[in-house]
Amino acid sequence: MSSEAKPKKRFHIKTTLILSLFALGIYAAFIGPSILKPISPMVVLPPEPVGLHVGDFQITNTILATLLADLLLILLAFSAWRFYRRGGVVPSGLINAFEWIVEFLWNTVHGSAGKWAKRVLPVVGTIFLLIFVANLVKLVPGFESIGQIEAVHKEGAFGYAPVPLFHVGNFTVYTIDKGQRYKIVNGAPIRVDGKGNLLEEAPAAGESSEPAAEGHAEELCTACEVVPFLRGTATDINFPFALAITTVLLTQVFGLWAQGPKYLEKFFQVRRLINGGPFGIIDFAVGILEIILEFAKILSFGFRLFGNIFAGALLLSIIGALTAVAVPAGLYIFEVFFGIIQAYVFFLLATIFISGATVAHGHEESH
Repeated sequence: MSSEAKPKKRFHIKTTLILSLFALGIYAAFIGPSILKPISPMVVLPPEPVGLHVGDFQITNTILATLLADLLLILLAFSAWRFYRRGGVVPSGLINAFEWIVEFLWNTVHGSAGKWAKRVLPVVGTIFLLIFVANLVKLVPGFESIGQIEAVHKEGAFGYAPVPLFHVGNFTVYTIDKGQRYKIVNGAPIRVDGKGNLLEEAPAAGESSEPAAEGHAEELCTACEVVPFLRGTATDINFPFALAITTVLLTQVFGLWAQGPKYLEKFFQVRRLINGGPFGIIDFAVGILEIILEFAKILSFGFRLFGNIFAGALLLSIIGALTAVAVPAGLYIFEVFFGIIQAYVFFLLATIFISGATVAHGHEESH
């Protein structure tokens, strides 16, 4: 008799790890103590200071995130430079991905800018890589969740009681407790339930004071919020608008570089106004509209990137607080894809505008 050997059952460590994390997430979000439960985010548009200064210049959490993205890009570029400096032929890992991205960017720019591609690529390629890395870095756990605890002072805002987690020497790490929620009423923190209903009597106006939380150090607040050390770069409106202004200015630089003073005739069609008759007046008015359109490009560039990235970060925070398990992981995948798309759209528009500025558009244009 012949018997077939039964296959041995394999221990799938990855499946076990995923199921364990899934169970741990359910426990922390819905079963465990309130200090483990996710808290709804506070929507803040301006970047927040982190206590660092360079002279009189204040460092914010979005500046730190930008510097982190810059550092990662520099390290990646240096690694690629060393690899090819040593005569490397077949890259692998991150360098291989970096090479593929640069080759893709080159093909796109060369198809649009032609002989100007070598000059245009360093500009638009840097913009793409910076936005791309900044959008991916903000998805690292700890962004917008680890920071310093500060008191909530805004009238009607909500805060949470601080709870010590562990001590490292004289340094204490705190978290905030979702089960101890407060609302600022007449300048004082008042305990509320999960629906925001007051559980204590609100003080009269002018009698507000903020006592220290019971059982906590006196220097800590009663109603607290976390000001993160790192926050998504593009969620600070200064970043997309700085890139937008830089791109539009470089468009004019490349236009003057390629065409010389004749480039300015696109905006100031004086000769057409003098010699063109009624149509010359129309052409002159069109030139003035071109100036307005250049400023409109700044608004389009800036608000598109800022709005999409800020909305994505807010969506992740809100859905993470409501569901906490499984769904945020799917949104993270979506955010990775969306971050790449936003970087590519900004890069592509910058390439088109700069490339278009290098080409003459008058009646004497030759092909």
